[in-house]
Amino acid sequence: MSRIFITGSSEGLGLMAGQLLASQGHEVVLHARNAKRADDARRALPQVAAVVVGDVSTIAGMREVAEQADAYIGASRGGQADVPLDVAAFDAVIHNVAVGYREPRRITTADGLPHLFAINTLAPYLLTALMRRPKRLIYLSSGMHHHVDANLDDLLWTTRRWDGSTAYAESKLHDAMLAFAMARHWPEVVSSALEPGWVPTRMGGRGAPDDMNLAHRTQAWLAVSEDAQAKRSGAYWFHQRRLAPNPQALDAALQDRLLARCAEISGVAMPT
Repeated sequence: MSRIFITGSSEGLGLMAGQLLASQGHEVVLHARNAKRADDARRALPQVAAVVVGDVSTIAGMREVAEQADAYIGASRGGQADVPLDVAAFDAVIHNVAVGYREPRRITTADGLPHLFAINTLAPYLLTALMRRPKRLIYLSSGMHHHVDANLDDLLWTTRRWDGSTAYAESKLHDAMLAFAMARHWPEVVSSALEPGWVPTRMGGRGAPDDMNLAHRTQAWLAVSEDAQAKRSGAYWFHQRRLAPNPQALDAALQDRLLARCAEISGVAMPT
């Protein structure tokens, strides 16, 4: 049995991955933005071990989610302060939380950041930096990431005219970059990225053409499988098959620039 934490999992692919993992006998902790969504998640997955509640559109909310997730592990270990860090951590964390590409304007958060950037790029970064290090990290990217540049000089869209579709695609490139940066800096952790396909979730829209039954399976497989391929760090996946990511995702210099910019914006450096 593995313990898995899935961000942004009160509905959609995150919830589907949680349901699949729970059906396999794993201990699943979900995450919801607010209490109502948490109640919805518990109804959808009655055997859920816990639901962490917190709005990751703000840096304070990201910190709260990280603290709650680590507190759950501490409580599950009997509150023992002397438990080694590699024991008192999740077996896998699936960074699923995201908002879609339909934001018509540059909406800003309480921290003055673009809403889409805060949730899609900064939240996975900050949760990775603040939570105890799991055995496996899984980051959800998107097929849209193949067709954009990282644009690290204008992460916050202060000089460009806002385009929600491009901003979303860039954030999914950032997620892949983060996955490969962690594979490089944390060799003891299996860190992977994947694209689930364009599927008819609330984010993807009703007309999305890809197979919904396959969309959640790769992240669940990466979280718990003993298959040698699933345990291969620094890989990019689509439906349990290796896929070449955007070449910028593999650029170590760009990866480290992204880590540095996220550290500057959040005030939290990534332990490397």
